[in-house]
Amino acid sequence: MSTLPPAPIVLPSRTEHALSVIKQGILSGRFAPGQSLVETELAQELAMSKTPVREALKTLEMSGLVVVRPYIGVRVRELSQEDAVAIYDTRLLLEPEAVRRSVANGADTSPARAALVRADAAVDAPSRSLANRAFHAGLWAGAQNPILIGVLDGLRDQTALAAVSTWAREPSWRDEAEEHARILDAAEAGEADRAAELTSRHIAGFLDRLRQGGAAR
Repeated sequence: MSTLPPAPIVLPSRTEHALSVIKQGILSGRFAPGQSLVETELAQELAMSKTPVREALKTLEMSGLVVVRPYIGVRVRELSQEDAVAIYDTRLLLEPEAVRRSVANGADTSPARAALVRADAAVDAPSRSLANRAFHAGLWAGAQNPILIGVLDGLRDQTALAAVSTWAREPSWRDEAEEHARILDAAEAGEADRAAELTSRHIAGFLDRLRQGGAAR
């Protein structure tokens, strides 16, 4: 029998915990676009000092999820329709190639499959939106380019923020789910170019609707 002591449980730092909770609140719509985020109130809710909360808000500012205004404070970023168009336009430029590389590299598609199952079982729009973002990330995670993946990670968060914007209209979830299923089928079959083409069509469809004032999901 081993006499070694059990390995210590690694807990997230207070800043990481604060970041996770606040970010989830923003992307789920609990903290609405334009809502003020008060350090004291968040610290009290999270049962911690203001320092880790402040650090978490700085990180969220860098990722584009909150804005800091002198003498006003921190607020959840409000995306205009033009902002959302720019986000989706950048995704259209980068994401299909990332998916193509990931599939060509033989990356594991099971995280994308699991996310698709969660999206189908979701009982509300925020949960479905977050699952759909995880689906996309699962497809391009194996692109083997950390800079490309980092950019897409940031865009993924901003896409979810666009999804909870008040100007966004309700999309057709059935159509989106069918498009996701076709992309995943191509990826699981190892058809890299086909998966990239379907991803491009999928994002382009949302971009067209956004330019016409439609939904962002």
